[in-house]
Amino acid sequence: MKERIAAICSHLSYAEVFADIGCDHGYMTEYMLGHHLAERAYISDISADSLKKAERLLTAYIREGRCIPVVADGLDGIPEPCGLVLIAGMGGEEIISILRRRTLPERFVLQPMKNSEKVRRFLVESGAHIQCDETFSEGNVRVKYYDLIAGERTGGDTYSELQFRYGRDNLLTPGAAFLSQMRTEAGKLEERIARPGIKETARVALMEKLNEIRGILYEAERTL
Repeated sequence: MKERIAAICSHLSYAEVFADIGCDHGYMTEYMLGHHLAERAYISDISADSLKKAERLLTAYIREGRCIPVVADGLDGIPEPCGLVLIAGMGGEEIISILRRRTLPERFVLQPMKNSEKVRRFLVESGAHIQCDETFSEGNVRVKYYDLIAGERTGGDTYSELQFRYGRDNLLTPGAAFLSQMRTEAGKLEERIARPGIKETARVALMEKLNEIRGILYEAERTL
């Protein structure tokens, strides 16, 4: 199992009805059904051709009636409330668009590929409780970083501006992946600032970002 898939699956828990939106190959649904964490599951994709990949993997569960394929945009084709909804591998704005069209799921696991800050703001403004908000990584040579945001419909949260930008748990209890990502980002900013001919307005903006990250790293390393 790939590191990214394993990391997402580690945040999945029992739900009578589970939905995997934009399900790709269907590995997470296979995990849920194979580990008896769901009585039935919906796999959804806007493309019928893309959905076929998951249908091939989940053929036995589809025959049993435990897995229901749906060609639809997001949750639009899911005919019943789902105790747990997974949306992974999409942009943050796309995730927000999907969630905005329905009542928030009872529980959710989200893995935005970008615009995580916007997802956090949407959830907090919607009154959701975010239980996990952290960065994980995949790979050793070519490392990729991913944000994972999991929680439930009600309970509410208060986030600072810094927590919206970087993730609450990353700042409160920074893990190795997040710290590595911040060091990498700091290195990239330093390189950009050092380029000849950079405009002063751009240099100032980059320095502000770099100093913010340096502050995060200082606080994290001070408490380790």
